[in-house]
Amino acid sequence: MTLLEEDKKEENKVKIPMRLNYSEVSPGVIKAMMGLENHARKSGLEPSLLELVKVRASQLNGCAYCLDMHTKDARAAGETELRLYGLSAWREAPYYTARERAALAFTESVTLITMSHVSDEEFNMARKEFSEKELVDLTLAIVAINGWNRLAIAFRSEAGHYRPRT
Repeated sequence: MTLLEEDKKEENKVKIPMRLNYSEVSPGVIKAMMGLENHARKSGLEPSLLELVKVRASQLNGCAYCLDMHTKDARAAGETELRLYGLSAWREAPYYTARERAALAFTESVTLITMSHVSDEEFNMARKEFSEKELVDLTLAIVAINGWNRLAIAFRSEAGHYRPRT
């Protein structure tokens, strides 16, 4: 694609204005959320698993900003496009491990908690793959991404500009 074609594509994009910049209005929000995020990152859970969880929760919540960020972070960390593309249909896709499947099912239950709460079946599946500490840390990671999703959606953080740290 030529630069002219890229410019034309850019011109045709729908502009969705940000409602407000929550990090400027209340900087303590970022500090609080980063406390959750940093705990999850340092928990010992696999970074690749955490990225899959973040992408799946963001898909369920419809958070374009977080999908942009976490698919890019996952790719930069070596995740395959195939596994990212298949994530919304992970139950039918053969390329996720039992541990990832348990984390994804648990992510869906915690994210969509008002629909059915976390069933004993889903909890037990996760408990089989994760230690008690890991399960608490996984839950915190899910809580964190759901919080980020809600901030980004409520205030319309603009998707498409994120660049992963390399």
